[in-house]
Amino acid sequence: MALTSLPLAPPSAYVPSPRSLCLPHQQLPSPLSSRRFKETGVAAPLEFSSAASLRWRTGVSFFPSFIKKKARSREEIKEELLAEIAPIDRGAEATDEDKERIDQIARELEAVNAIKEPLKSDLLNGKWELIYTTSRSILKVQRPKFLRPNGKIYQAINVDTLRAQNMETWPYFNQVTANLIPLNARRVKAQWDTFKILGLIPIKAPGTNRGELDITYLDEEIRISRGYKGNLFILKMVDRSYRVPL
Repeated sequence: MALTSLPLAPPSAYVPSPRSLCLPHQQLPSPLSSRRFKETGVAAPLEFSSAASLRWRTGVSFFPSFIKKKARSREEIKEELLAEIAPIDRGAEATDEDKERIDQIARELEAVNAIKEPLKSDLLNGKWELIYTTSRSILKVQRPKFLRPNGKIYQAINVDTLRAQNMETWPYFNQVTANLIPLNARRVKAQWDTFKILGLIPIKAPGTNRGELDITYLDEEIRISRGYKGNLFILKMVDRSYRVPL
């Protein structure tokens, strides 16, 4: 039964004697001293009840301070992030709730990022596999499922040459390469220069085809980036020795 449903207790039926009304400071006896007086004829000290109550309240008020949520390690956060991503086909099958949850976990991981200047880190070098994104232009969610990219999608970066490459596999095998222009220690502008249709036919990219990317988390296994349109990209390292064509 909820405490708020309990009726208030009626006032004590104890009627003080004229002698008890002459207690020092004209204080009324507490319920504890009333009980003691009835049983023994001697009133208990009034300070006892108040002091005991104060000690109990103090103990209770301090008790929650011992219950503190332990901060999760990066490995624990990464494990949860990868588990959330695994069943949703790179994000193509993600619900709004899935997207919100994944973004929340990604931000938790970004908050413990140890690589503050990723564009100066060798950990950025190599070929990364895209395992999750919110970009509709990459996922092609507006198409029937059999016309979407079904194979793996990669992005390679070489920080020494400031070159990048995006690669689709089955069924289109499209590629595009770009020059990277650092804007700060973690943001780059990508100036795409050459497209390859079906991996064979080179086409010069228009000069207006460019974008910006923030690298918000980086370690040996996982990279998180955010695009200038607000899209989230999560990638895992697959080949650290890969070199982007010049």
